[in-house]
Amino acid sequence: MASPSYRKLTLTLVLAFISLSPSLAKDYYTPRILNPIDSCWRSKSNWATNRRALADCAVGFGKNAIGGKYGATYVVTDPSDDPANPRPGTLRYGVVQDKPLWIVFGRSMVITLKNELMINSYKTIDGRGAKVEIAYGPCITIAHVSHVIIHGIGIHDCKPGKSGIVRDSPTHAGRRRGSDGDGIDIFDSSDIWIDHCYLAHCYDGLIDVIHASTGITISNNFFTNHDKVMLFGHDDKNVEDKAIRVTVAFNHFGPGLVQRMPRVRLGYAHLANNRYDRWEMYAIGGSANPTIFSEGNYYVAPNDRYRKQVTKREVKSGWTNWKWRSSKDRFINGAYFVPSGYGSISPGYSYAQSFKVADGSLAPALTSDAGPLTCTAYKPC
Repeated sequence: MASPSYRKLTLTLVLAFISLSPSLAKDYYTPRILNPIDSCWRSKSNWATNRRALADCAVGFGKNAIGGKYGATYVVTDPSDDPANPRPGTLRYGVVQDKPLWIVFGRSMVITLKNELMINSYKTIDGRGAKVEIAYGPCITIAHVSHVIIHGIGIHDCKPGKSGIVRDSPTHAGRRRGSDGDGIDIFDSSDIWIDHCYLAHCYDGLIDVIHASTGITISNNFFTNHDKVMLFGHDDKNVEDKAIRVTVAFNHFGPGLVQRMPRVRLGYAHLANNRYDRWEMYAIGGSANPTIFSEGNYYVAPNDRYRKQVTKREVKSGWTNWKWRSSKDRFINGAYFVPSGYGSISPGYSYAQSFKVADGSLAPALTSDAGPLTCTAYKPC
């Protein structure tokens, strides 16, 4: 077995090779390196008996999300659903409880919800060790709550919810007018972390962050086959959305995506070390003077010569002072980013929230395991 010093030297040479020649590195070698989130927990073989260690691994604006770290473990054994009166053993019964819970799954399952899933505060949905999908019905709503972690599940083919009674706590079930068909709708909520999920083919957006939601990290997810991927900010006139702060890091925006990766209104988005593969319209858009910092991303433009631009402002004029900046990004196949504005664009993370953003040439390696992982107990994940 190679010595630690030899392995360190090898990795140093690999990183230097990629920095000097990213196109050749992509063709000949993709190193197995872990991003700062994954390096926090994946190499540990005791992940299944120490699941709550995951809650210490977020970076960026969602770093403070603790989910159900200080609660009991709740095991989902039943994939059925009753929106008004959920049964013990179902996912809905767990997520509506008032107390903190770390929710895991006793087996692989596909959960087809009968109405939107209203998640209460201090919950973790942890799909590691099983293949878990929420699909073919209404999906997830995170509204007026805090401290939610969703990790390691598939969310796809989501449909609009119906008008009807939906429970959101043990003591309250109220009439909902019907959800829009988003994969995950984050509404007036804070300290939320979405990590290592698969999101595709929903009726509306894959992830929406609206109505002053803040303290959000969206990381290590695989997005594919969808039109309007992510919306940050409800409306140009919804001034409360100036409070929005979202970190989008280490995600793979895969094939079949059209636009909004994300589209930002009014708030702030830090996009770091993501991989973008051949969008059909544009990758990053916005309106109403949002601030967007693109750092260390890897942009592969489509072959259509009219769609090479990464960015799109949803207005014809008046945007030259908007702060949209690119740093350490890599642009492939003619991709280009149109910057604007002046002055500092730093995300202003606290010491705990901050993380080192690599050069964009490393983004393909850092996102290579985006989406749910195949994890086996007593082995590194």
